[in-house]
Amino acid sequence: MTETMTVVGLGPVPSDVVAPVLGPGVRFVPTPDDAELRRAAGAIVRAAVRVGPAELDDMPELRVIARTGVGVDDIDIAAASHRGIPVAVTPGVNSTAVAEGALAHILHLVKSLGQLTDLVRSDQWSARTEVPVGDLDGASLGLVGFGNIGKRVKALAEAFGMTVRIYDPIAEVPSANRVDTFEEIVRGSDVISLHVPLTESTRHMVNARMIEQMKPGTILVNTSRGGLVDEDAALEGLESGRLAGVGLDSFDPEPPRPHPLYQHPRTVLTPHVMGLTTKSSRATFVAAAQAVRNVLEGGRPTAVVNAADLSFGGPLTQNGVR
Repeated sequence: MTETMTVVGLGPVPSDVVAPVLGPGVRFVPTPDDAELRRAAGAIVRAAVRVGPAELDDMPELRVIARTGVGVDDIDIAAASHRGIPVAVTPGVNSTAVAEGALAHILHLVKSLGQLTDLVRSDQWSARTEVPVGDLDGASLGLVGFGNIGKRVKALAEAFGMTVRIYDPIAEVPSANRVDTFEEIVRGSDVISLHVPLTESTRHMVNARMIEQMKPGTILVNTSRGGLVDEDAALEGLESGRLAGVGLDSFDPEPPRPHPLYQHPRTVLTPHVMGLTTKSSRATFVAAAQAVRNVLEGGRPTAVVNAADLSFGGPLTQNGVR
């Protein structure tokens, strides 16, 4: 008789979505106790759930970790690799949702929707022409990062008539859109949208020095990772007029600590949910569950961030994702 394997959810993971994908012979436990953690052969991990050496020690039978999404900031990859545990991610599953979220932030700021809404609510109709309303058509969008999400943002922005320039030193970028330095994006864009991981080299890549080089009235949007933007510098940029708006869907830490930037009328803030639409969330859980099943059945996941450290072999793409 085949022994039933246990897969646990770390963070809110819907049983009705993942259990059918995991298949027969697998028991999914959405809220595991210590005993169930010790039996766990697989783990489906939500964002912002820490998985470090201590958590891995609590799961001595663990054979695979599947992260819903692509960010692995809270997973100790080295510790997982040391234990021979592949860390799977789900790239591309929510790319369209995040791209739409980035465009929503851009539209909100360019069209001054927040300020105009407040104006109507406060019975200041006569002041409506005092609030600037911009255009996407003909504006220059600078994309920093050209992965799955960046590609979707490019397509959506071009549909609005925007001119798109792209900086990504690793990805293959169309020659008509490619620039060679981040500074070129900073100096020549009406709107800048960030789509890169948080690393030592990208932390505070948007800082006071970069903001000083921007065109007056630049819009900045970050739907990628908190920590890419120096929030003190962004506030100074808004107050000086160098920045005309800041849209943030990610923060460092999360949830964020209070900051005066968040009270500025030219900000749009969402709690890291642009990729969590109904459709994309379900698809992400399905992909994570399938990655776990692949390993438990003797196969391998489609995308593994630590493949080079394990026996899977093969080259990795940017951020360790195949």
